[in-house]
Amino acid sequence: MKISKKVDKMQPSGIRAFFDLVLGMKDVISLGVGEPDFTTPWPIREAGISSLEEGFTSYTSNKGLYKLRLSVSRYLRNRYGVEYCPDEEILITVGVSEAMDLALRTIINPNDKILIPTPNYVSYGPLTELAGGLPVYIDTQKTGFKLTPGELERHIDDKTKGIIFNYPCNPTGISYSRKELSQINKVLLKNKIICLSDEIYADLTYDFEHVSFPSLPGAKENVVYFNGFSKSYAMTGWRVGYACGPKEIIAGMTKIHQYTIMCVSITSQMAACEALHAGKGFVEKMKREYARRREFVIDGLNSMGLTCHKPQGAFYAFPSIKKTGLRSLDFAQKLLKDEKVAVVPGTAFGVEFEDYIRISYASSFDNLKEALRRMGAFLKK
Repeated sequence: MKISKKVDKMQPSGIRAFFDLVLGMKDVISLGVGEPDFTTPWPIREAGISSLEEGFTSYTSNKGLYKLRLSVSRYLRNRYGVEYCPDEEILITVGVSEAMDLALRTIINPNDKILIPTPNYVSYGPLTELAGGLPVYIDTQKTGFKLTPGELERHIDDKTKGIIFNYPCNPTGISYSRKELSQINKVLLKNKIICLSDEIYADLTYDFEHVSFPSLPGAKENVVYFNGFSKSYAMTGWRVGYACGPKEIIAGMTKIHQYTIMCVSITSQMAACEALHAGKGFVEKMKREYARRREFVIDGLNSMGLTCHKPQGAFYAFPSIKKTGLRSLDFAQKLLKDEKVAVVPGTAFGVEFEDYIRISYASSFDNLKEALRRMGAFLKK
C-alpha cells in the first residue's frame, strides 16, 4: 500500500461531504457547515489590512505574536479569573483544530485511551487515532446529551489518559452549569485524567454565563484549554485559535507546531489582537441575532414534529427524525434532492445517531424561514 493503514481506513468528514454536494447546485439553502453568515467586523478587517500596508509580512515567534498572547492572557484573567503566562502557557495556532491535534500528539503514548462524549465534533476521533491513541466514545443520548459523573467514571480504566470535552457542544448546543462541571472535574482529578476543554463557542452561550473549565477549583494544572476567533468574531477564514495549559504540555505542543506550521499568519494575528481589543460589542450583537434565530428554528422544528431540545449555546439544532422512519443519511439526501435544503446526517457525529440531523442556524433569518417551509413540505410528502 502506498498510504498508511490508518489513513486508508479513515472516513472523510461527514460535514464536508454534504458541503461538497451543495457546491454548484442552484437554489440550495445550506444549513450544513457551521460558519457564521456575518462578515468579520470592519475594525478587525481594517487591522488586518493596515498590518499589510505597514509592511508586517514576516514570520512571528513560533508561539505567536507576544502582543496577541498577552491579549489572550488578559482576556482570560478578566473574563474567568484564570491566569496564564503569555511566555510559557499560551500557544497561538491555526484554529482550534490544529491546537487539538497538537495536544493529542503531545500527551498520547501508543494505545492510550481518550474519552469522547458523543455526539461529538467530527475531528476528535480521527485526530486521536492519528496520534496513536484509542478513542472511547461515551453515548449521552439517555442523559439529555450531557456527560454525567457516573457515566464518566464507568468508562475510565488504567489506560485512560484524557477526555475531549466540548461545550457548548457541536452538534447539540448543550452546555453545563458550574455545579455540573465541578462534579465532572472531581472525577477527572481523582483519576488523574487530562481534560482537553474545547470552548470555541463560549461567547455564544445564551441562557447563563459560560463557566470555563480551568476556572474550577484545582482544575487549571489538569486542563488544556482551547478557544479561538472563528465562531464568535466571524473569523473562520482567518484561521486563528489558541491553547492554554501547563507549561510542559504547551512546550511539547510548540515543538510539534515548529516543525509543521512554523507560525500563524501575522496578518491574522494582528486582526485577532483587534478582535480582543474592540470586538466585544460586535460579538454581543451577533449573539442576540443567533438567540433570535434559535427560538424561531426550535419552535419551527418542534411544531412540524421533529422533536428538538433547546440548545443553550453555539448555533446548532440536533432534532430527532425518528418519526419519519428514514435513516439520517437517507433523510439528508432526500431533503437535498427534493427541496434543496442541506443538513448534516447525525451519523457524522457518531454511528449511533441515525435518528438525528444537525441544522446550523448560522444563516440569515430569511433563509431559515424558507428552509423550514421547505422542510415542512418535505415532511408532508
